[in-house]
Amino acid sequence: MIRHIIFDFGAVLVDWDPRHLYVPYFGDAAKADWFLTEICPYEWNTEADGGRPLAEITAERVALFPEWEKEIRMYYGRWIEMMGGQIPGMEALVRECKARGYGVWGLTNWSRETFPLVRDRYPVFGLLDGIVVSGEEMTMKPFPQIYRILLDRYGLKAEECVFIDDNPRNAAGAEAVGIRGLVFRDAEQLRGELADLLGDSWPSQE
Repeated sequence: MIRHIIFDFGAVLVDWDPRHLYVPYFGDAAKADWFLTEICPYEWNTEADGGRPLAEITAERVALFPEWEKEIRMYYGRWIEMMGGQIPGMEALVRECKARGYGVWGLTNWSRETFPLVRDRYPVFGLLDGIVVSGEEMTMKPFPQIYRILLDRYGLKAEECVFIDDNPRNAAGAEAVGIRGLVFRDAEQLRGELADLLGDSWPSQE
């Protein structure tokens, strides 16, 4: 029986997208996309999610692309401008989970330096019973250790949990340690999949 629902954060509970910063800066979506593919790609940011200091990885990137120093330093210097709002429908869905007696938890790949900037900014985070942040643990999804950290820290049983993430690799990582994984697209899709998984115990849309 599922008793606990674990949520990823970026693109599941809240909108984080570097394009929010760089498209207005460059005034050209194609140029912003090029920069975020070739100069400051997503894979580079995962080093911060894994616990490396922002100053360190920024200095390394500037050394690689000195002609882009200003734009590279913007990435974390103006990082808060990459944040949008909460993902539509998700705060309400988390509240419904709590109202039905499910434990609600957070498991996120996020820098230990940037997450404190947003933790109190979004009401949905305050609804969670506990949170594990990759940058604080020095490991990240989809590695098995981070799922086990959450289970052990909060006394959860893997077979009683479902984990929701927009990245299929991270959902598969949960499955590898015995947690049911669901891939997120939007709140209504998730509601339907939870209804299928949880049956009559799941709240209706009415």
